[in-house]
Amino acid sequence: MTEVETSRTKAWLMAARPQTLPAAAAPVIVGTGLAVSEGVFSPVPALLAFVGAALIQIGTNFANDYYDAIKGADTEDREGFTRVTQSGLIPAEQVKLATIVTFALAIFTGTYLVYIGGVPILVIGLVSVLCGWAYTGGPYPLGYHGLGDPFVFVFFGVVAVMGTFYVQAAAVLAEPLTTAIPEGTITLEAFVASLPVGAISTCIIVVNNIRDKETDAETGKRTLAVRLGYRWSRVEYLALLALAYLAPFWFWLEGFGLGALLPLVSLPYAASVTRTVLTRTDGEALNPALEGTGKLLALYAVLFAAGLVVL
Repeated sequence: MTEVETSRTKAWLMAARPQTLPAAAAPVIVGTGLAVSEGVFSPVPALLAFVGAALIQIGTNFANDYYDAIKGADTEDREGFTRVTQSGLIPAEQVKLATIVTFALAIFTGTYLVYIGGVPILVIGLVSVLCGWAYTGGPYPLGYHGLGDPFVFVFFGVVAVMGTFYVQAAAVLAEPLTTAIPEGTITLEAFVASLPVGAISTCIIVVNNIRDKETDAETGKRTLAVRLGYRWSRVEYLALLALAYLAPFWFWLEGFGLGALLPLVSLPYAASVTRTVLTRTDGEALNPALEGTGKLLALYAVLFAAGLVVL
């Protein structure tokens, strides 16, 4: 492979941002762990749920790279990871095309899940793709109006975990192409299990937006960090982590056993990352903290799923 080809491959990897994939994998891991615990595990829907989630994550990353560049939100003063459109590494039209193709692949992957889960999955899938695009694109980009945080919490937490559990339970408990929600596929346990995943996924966005607060404010990107300021953004980060670490106690109190408390093992690592978020605003410190929060999400998800499975 030539140096030019290598550089282009690296550029596309930078655009895809593989370090964000824990946000796609974590809800599938937790939803699958709960499905095993509840006796409704189904491997093919679980695998396709991950593939679909990963494609939506990558498509959203491509869209962010493209729209932030053409809207002028990405400037040379930005301290985050390199954006390929703004830096000129990949032409804008190619990034836009990659966004469309990736979202189309996500929809194609979801066709089997629609067969298994019926109309509810069709609606969830299309809305998820639409919101992934609308995060920075469209007439009212969510990320530019302080709505990025709730978007991530809902779609990479509640919807993703409950959707993962739903398609597996539907494969076991229901007939294909259902038009209603089958009994036993939407549960309180799945909802509570989704909360820590949504919380830590949102923490990733909080760190990102604290780091970019000054440049976002200058370019008119009104993220929640711009609206709240450093202090309250850090309070948000702490509150989300508190929610994440309270959820296992609910499962324990509901009779799931001590295994449900396994995520508490990750608390020292969470504390280490949090110290940086509470004291620094520069990219030199917050870029590693951003990756650290992603690693925390992956670690928490594996521990949580394992704890549910070994009950």
